[in-house]
Amino acid sequence: MRINQKIKPFLWFDGRAEEAAAHYVSVFDDSRVVAVQRYGEAGPGAPGSVMTVEFELAGQRFVALNGGPQFSFTEAVSFSVDCADQEEVDRFWARLGEGGEEGPCGWLKDRFGLSWQVTPRRLIELLNDPDQAAAERGMRAMMGMRKIDIQGLEDAYQG
Repeated sequence: MRINQKIKPFLWFDGRAEEAAAHYVSVFDDSRVVAVQRYGEAGPGAPGSVMTVEFELAGQRFVALNGGPQFSFTEAVSFSVDCADQEEVDRFWARLGEGGEEGPCGWLKDRFGLSWQVTPRRLIELLNDPDQAAAERGMRAMMGMRKIDIQGLEDAYQG
C-alpha cells in the first residue's frame, strides 16, 4: 500500500542508512522498512550497495540515504517523540540514546548523530498552564533536567 505523504524527512547517512532504519524500526511500535533501493552501475555508490531505505515509524514515512561523509546532522533539526507517561519517556530515552549522548531538557543525540526530543505530554500541559507562575516553575525544573522526570515537573509546578 502506498502512502501519499506530501513531505517526508530525508536523512543523510555515511554508509549507515540501512543500520539506522533497522534501529529506528526496532524502537517504535507500528514501524517497518518499506523499501530498499540499491545503487546501479551509474553510481555514485558501489553497484548493489544500499542507496536509500524508506521506512515508517508509527505512521510517519522517512527516507534514509547513504550519501557519504559530506554532511552530518546538527541539533538545528530534531524529531520530537510524544510520550504519554514516564514509562514511555524512559523507554524512548534508553533506546534512542543507546550509544549516543544525552543533552539538556529532554534532548539527546542517537548513535547516528540525529537529535531527538523525548517529550512527555504532561510537560506541554504544564508549560501552557494559564497560571504563569506555575508554568514558570515547571520551565525552570525542565531546564535543569536531562531526561524529563514528570514527577519532578509536578513537584516544581505545585511549588
